[in-house]
Amino acid sequence: MEYRAEFDFEIAFLNGGSLSGTGFRLDVPGEDVTDDWIADTVVRDLRLLMVGEVRIANRRVFAEAHKRGPAGESGGASPDGAGSGARRRLVDLSHPIVAGMTTYPGLPVPSIRPHLRREDSEGKYAPGVTFAIDVIELCGNTGTYVDSPFHRHADGADLSGLPLERLHDLPAVRIDVTGSTSPGIGARALLPYELRGRAVLVHTGFARHWGTDAYLRDNPFLAPDAVDHLVREGAALVGIDSVNIDSTADPKRPAHSELLRAGIPIVEHLTGLEQVPVDGFRFSAVPAPVRGTGTFPVRAIASIP
Repeated sequence: MEYRAEFDFEIAFLNGGSLSGTGFRLDVPGEDVTDDWIADTVVRDLRLLMVGEVRIANRRVFAEAHKRGPAGESGGASPDGAGSGARRRLVDLSHPIVAGMTTYPGLPVPSIRPHLRREDSEGKYAPGVTFAIDVIELCGNTGTYVDSPFHRHADGADLSGLPLERLHDLPAVRIDVTGSTSPGIGARALLPYELRGRAVLVHTGFARHWGTDAYLRDNPFLAPDAVDHLVREGAALVGIDSVNIDSTADPKRPAHSELLRAGIPIVEHLTGLEQVPVDGFRFSAVPAPVRGTGTFPVRAIASIP
């Protein structure tokens, strides 16, 4: 037997305004459906952004055949929004690495020094042929970098064990939470989007503080229910334009723990996300395949039709 619900709702938005409805009807999974399930489904189905409180009232559940088929029954555009022959524009979403820069307080800063200066290579090769070779010392958590499961879990995949399918040419979605007044990004911010198999890039706008003291405190982060939703929905990779995907005030680091436990790589310190669309683009962030370590800088790239 199938069930539907009739109810009133009122939705408040984090950036002001509200939306309400009366006598709204919805297919539901059973008689014991909860108000939270109904609220989340309304947000997802209406593709609402910046949602705050959702109130459900005057709910009535009754036996009735569902009005629509299973999700995905209707056709639609491919996840990447483009044909195989489409021309593409590339956007760099990573911070350049500069000697002496601070990515995270307390971690070693990068050092770049010459091993072979161009002027010193004169005479070593054919006339007019010169080379420059540098020695680069850096912490794995420098600039824009990827965390592999080994970063948090000793039995997880290290950088060399990360599947390229989770790092290269992924269909991607940008989650715009730039207007939020709360640093904790909850699951409702993710509900309007298709996440399975995608690179989920959380756009907080915090990258504007890069290189200042403001970047190192009160950072936007993923709340536990958002992390649970990303794992449950099967995101391929999660990125954020913030100093940390966790609250730096929480030593438990729950987002790192659960995403990496699920084999979902994390890319932190993204920048320039305002240059990419919400949907219809692809994302790559590939580190060097270093064995026995869990983090390394990447060149994070969006490919846009």
